Amino acid sequence: MASGPEVAAAVAEAHRHEWAFVLAATVRVATDLDLAEECVQHAYAQALTTWGRTGIPDRPGAWLTTVARRRAIDLHRREAALARVLPRLVERDADTDDGPAAGPAGIADDRLRLIFICCHPALAVEAQVALTLRLVCGLSTVEVARSFLVGEATMAARITRAKKKIAAAHIPFRTPSPADLPDRTAAVLHVVHLVYTTGHTAPVGAGLVRHDLVARATDLARLLRTLLPGDPDVAGLLALIVLTGARAPGRVADDGRLVLLADQDRTHWDREAITEGVALVREALAGRPPSRFALMAAIAAVHAEAPTWDDTDWVEILSLYDLLARIWPSPVVALNRAVALGLADGPAAGLAALDELAGEPQLVGYPYLPAARADFHRRLGDRRSARTAYTEALALTANEVERGFLEVRLRELGG
Repeated sequence: MASGPEVAAAVAEAHRHEWAFVLAATVRVATDLDLAEECVQHAYAQALTTWGRTGIPDRPGAWLTTVARRRAIDLHRREAALARVLPRLVERDADTDDGPAAGPAGIADDRLRLIFICCHPALAVEAQVALTLRLVCGLSTVEVARSFLVGEATMAARITRAKKKIAAAHIPFRTPSPADLPDRTAAVLHVVHLVYTTGHTAPVGAGLVRHDLVARATDLARLLRTLLPGDPDVAGLLALIVLTGARAPGRVADDGRLVLLADQDRTHWDREAITEGVALVREALAGRPPSRFALMAAIAAVHAEAPTWDDTDWVEILSLYDLLARIWPSPVVALNRAVALGLADGPAAGLAALDELAGEPQLVGYPYLPAARADFHRRLGDRRSARTAYTEALALTANEVERGFLEVRLRELGG
């Protein structure tokens, strides 16, 4: 017997850590994403009532998988679908399935297949993100909608369309071929990184960080690391997330104010995470050529290992941005490189590099461009130009914590 709170906590823990495995294993029997979801939800609901009577199983994932797969088989039987083959499935899968301990290769295949379905190139990026959060992370449609600031009906329609497209295109539930694997893995990493960056600095809202999205992206990156342990690009993404997260305790003051990297108390940084991240960077850089995530993680490592802001090796960071711009040219990379140049060679050099980006269409409405320009003008003592640029950045910023920082800067400049 187990108490109600114990059961609820066990089910919640199983939802976070076992959902992807249970759903991926059920899809193989259900052969349909919607049916598989329904069966897995049924299994978790059953757990809430059954575990209180029988006790919490030693291996909750195995229990949930067996219940979900048997439910799928029962529903298929009622519809008289696959009637001739399902009895064999009952023998081979439901009765003998041993859940997450059934063998590393099988576990990796199932969860990896599910991730590759969610991030299939036939789907738009928005749909890939929505499906990944819904199916791999187990978020409800309401939670996914809230994560990306759209209405529940809009997100439900997006997820439904994505599932229909998977069915209509007959996208198979399998790992891509070795030839396709690098491109498909790159799409998965892009989705996980997008989830992380959206959480790291929320585009809008009262808080600087969306901790739920940061946690989900971190979980996904670690899952990918488990499933693809020898992939340097996966190591690079995980390194980037771990190293960025290591500095998180210093980003916000006790009163909620934004604290810039230059002003952070580095004794609050997570040194254990930095050690892990640096080791991952070394592994990621061994890939040739190094991926964009490996180079971005290397930049994060330079910041993390600097004892103080003044000790930061801006020349090294600038050279890493030069490499990054070659393999992954983008206006945002050019902007970050311009900032690094200004910190390495002086604010005048940084302003000159920023001026070259003024006509970039992708940076129109991007608040960090005028914010960077404002900071360099402030360092040069040009208060009027700094005020103008800070005002522009403030008009483009919707996050309340970042707005508060820009307002303080404007007050400090006077006028």
